[in-house]
Amino acid sequence: MRLKDEKKWGVYAKLLLGIVLCTVLTITISSTILFIYFNRITLKEDYQSDLRDLTQTSREVNHMTDTAQSLTFQLYRNHTIMKLMFYPEPSIYDSIAAMNELSNYLNSMPYIESIYVYNPKSEYVYIAADSGLNGLLTKEELSDKGVLDLIEHYRDYKPFTPIPRTYNSNNESDVKNVYTYLGYDAIGSGNTVNSAIIVNISVSWINKEIADGDQKPGRSYIMDNRGLLLSGEDLSPAAFTAEGTAKLRAIAGSGLEGYSLSQIDGRKYLVSYTKPDGLDWRYLRVTPYERVTENIRQIRTTTILITLAILAAGILAAWMLSRKLYAPYGLIASRMQTLEAANRNNVYTLRQHLLRGLVLGNEPLNPKSLRARLSQMNITFDFQKPYRLVLLRIDRFRQLSTLRGADLKAYRYAMMNIGSELGMQYYHVESVEMEGDAILFVFGDTGKLDMEDEAELVVLLQQIQQAIAEHLHIGISVAYSALEHQVLHLKALYHQVDTASGHRFFHGLGTIIRAQECILPDSKAYVFPVDKEKRMTDALMAGKTEEAKLCMKAIMEGTLAFPIGAAQASIARLAITLNNVLYTFHRNKLIDPEAVPVLISSAVDELETMEEVGEAFLAAIDQLHGLIVEKRSMKQEDLIRRINDIVDVSYGDPNLSLNAIAQELDLSPSHLGRIYKQMTLETLVDVINRTRVEKAAELLNSTQEPVAEIAGKTGFTNTSYFYRMFKKYYGLTPSDYRKKSS
Repeated sequence: MRLKDEKKWGVYAKLLLGIVLCTVLTITISSTILFIYFNRITLKEDYQSDLRDLTQTSREVNHMTDTAQSLTFQLYRNHTIMKLMFYPEPSIYDSIAAMNELSNYLNSMPYIESIYVYNPKSEYVYIAADSGLNGLLTKEELSDKGVLDLIEHYRDYKPFTPIPRTYNSNNESDVKNVYTYLGYDAIGSGNTVNSAIIVNISVSWINKEIADGDQKPGRSYIMDNRGLLLSGEDLSPAAFTAEGTAKLRAIAGSGLEGYSLSQIDGRKYLVSYTKPDGLDWRYLRVTPYERVTENIRQIRTTTILITLAILAAGILAAWMLSRKLYAPYGLIASRMQTLEAANRNNVYTLRQHLLRGLVLGNEPLNPKSLRARLSQMNITFDFQKPYRLVLLRIDRFRQLSTLRGADLKAYRYAMMNIGSELGMQYYHVESVEMEGDAILFVFGDTGKLDMEDEAELVVLLQQIQQAIAEHLHIGISVAYSALEHQVLHLKALYHQVDTASGHRFFHGLGTIIRAQECILPDSKAYVFPVDKEKRMTDALMAGKTEEAKLCMKAIMEGTLAFPIGAAQASIARLAITLNNVLYTFHRNKLIDPEAVPVLISSAVDELETMEEVGEAFLAAIDQLHGLIVEKRSMKQEDLIRRINDIVDVSYGDPNLSLNAIAQELDLSPSHLGRIYKQMTLETLVDVINRTRVEKAAELLNSTQEPVAEIAGKTGFTNTSYFYRMFKKYYGLTPSDYRKKSS
């Protein structure tokens, strides 16, 4: 028998699965147990290896602490060195002898990086070191400023406890990583250090085990008694985020030794750690989990491949056997699935149709027949008990329809499920898919909550809003009705909540509206303020933008006390008024024909709140004002260009003047002169004279004509005036200018 019908595969798969399940489970469980067992062995071996290295490092640090303490006591008992600690100005011979003593100690102990002798009464710090930081240095010359800070804040550190730190020996590139041991004299009356011995031991010497351990995958860290987490190799801060570092501190702060598998900064690590040692220090090794289990993963991969091969062979054998067993039942199962799917879809559609008809008043409300129909559709809602309607309106519905139109029905269904699941904790809930952007819920009494308590209802509605926003990224506004006890009032109750939901326009998106508070006068009682409209139009025509905006706001705010219909009518009228003003400017040639847009279109349909509509109108007024200003500026620039062309062509005419140009352009001389001065910052008379003088200079250079004749050709009727103007612009008389140019 051929199994071409895909609907048969459900039952067939169950038969097939039953035959091979035991084999698959056996292989899977045994493989899993082996993998977990080997994984634990590997983790334990890595932990034991890490623990040995870390414990050895702890011993080294404690041993070096004892050594540093003994060395400090020896230095304090050395009479030669004591002179450096307690004499403000030891003699040069005492200083040389003491420095030799310090050098001997330094040379005999190769793990010591440097030794400081500090005397607060002396201006010098005495240093013995292998590096350039050596000898007698003043506190200002000392590049290791950190040691002065340690002495100043000595109370922050336990005596003879190593202090991990870094410092520059003589320049920024020569960085030393050391453990510093601070030994100081008895404290005086002022709680200050009388003298101090500072021994710096090289990190690389103490942390030999950590350095050797770094050849393995992972990295070692030290957590000192102050909780600082530092790299064991170079004392650099831990290469984790603040959250990851805090997690490592918490892991190692248990007071016991052990290991942990932890997620740190989004990556899984094996963290091995010691218990606190005598210094209250802990040592950690952090290894990426994938490096630890690299070999185990190879075993796992091989096991999975073998399992898959056995599974494939088992499925093939089972498939051949189950085909014969399945044949009598396949056709029956397929037909049952088809019938169940059709019945399920039909029931949902019929339920929605019945509930929608009740809400809209399209169904007969005979109690007896209604109960029978509700029972037939498996609707157990009791309309004789207190109930209320909750209407959800999808915010930005047009935008949602454009972006997700193909999935809009699925989004509606998801919102109905979210509202039903949350609401059923307290109420008996039925959901109804309405037209457009609306989804209706009927909340009935179950005795779990007081139906009169609207505070609990509002909290539930806020939870529904938050869940829809979080899971579907869709905003909704909600309106809820008053309580009702009769199914006869269902239509009126829906009309109430539907009208109230329209007041989202006034309250804004995402609001929860109580329908009882939105019972307003009929929209027919609203009278449009024609006087304010006329003032707005006059202000626009006069270019008074701010006054026009105030009038527009006053008209819109006047609709707040009326139903949404009044606001819609007013906004539509304002849109027509603005467009009429626009085309009036167009007819009067105050704006270019190509720049005529439609300032406001479909404002009521596309914009969902009063605030959005107001912003659209304000932007339209600003746009209209900008078009006028742009046109006016272009007209003035064109006028200046025409004036300059007249001057360039007619400069030789003795009658060329402001009055003559104004008469040619059909403008008043005063208006023309004012515009020209505003646009060019020059008077028109100065421009005419400058143009004539420049043309005269060109003739003086290119011809041998007499000066008086050139003056006449360039529009000057008076030779002496020509001489005065020429000297004003060129600083020379015309004759001298010609001589100089030749």
